[in-house]
Amino acid sequence: MNQLRTELTQKTYLELLEEMRKDGYSLYALYKDNRIVSLAGLSWRVNFYNKRHVFIYDLVTDTAYRSFGFGEKLLSYIHNWAKENGAAYVALESGIQRNNAHCFYEEKLDYDKWCYSFRKTL
Repeated sequence: MNQLRTELTQKTYLELLEEMRKDGYSLYALYKDNRIVSLAGLSWRVNFYNKRHVFIYDLVTDTAYRSFGFGEKLLSYIHNWAKENGAAYVALESGIQRNNAHCFYEEKLDYDKWCYSFRKTL
């Protein structure tokens, strides 16, 4: 996770993780040789536009293991699991600058780019 969330200290990460787990956040990992090579953090959500769905907050593949299909394999597992458990969609957000990730979602996994996400610093 530290390769994705580089701005977080371990202390802050653990504090946020504890709070997020109370809201249903779970981590799913793909291992190779007893090492985590791909990691996804997700939770179930319900809203009017995505109905009952799985939202992926975090997805990262270790830089040493990228382009070997591990992220695709982990997401395929999550897609199947979500569908079997009644999800209408799997949704996620990706930073504007992450062009390689956008290509991965759209070209490899057939995700639709369908909205913009906004936030305001308070």
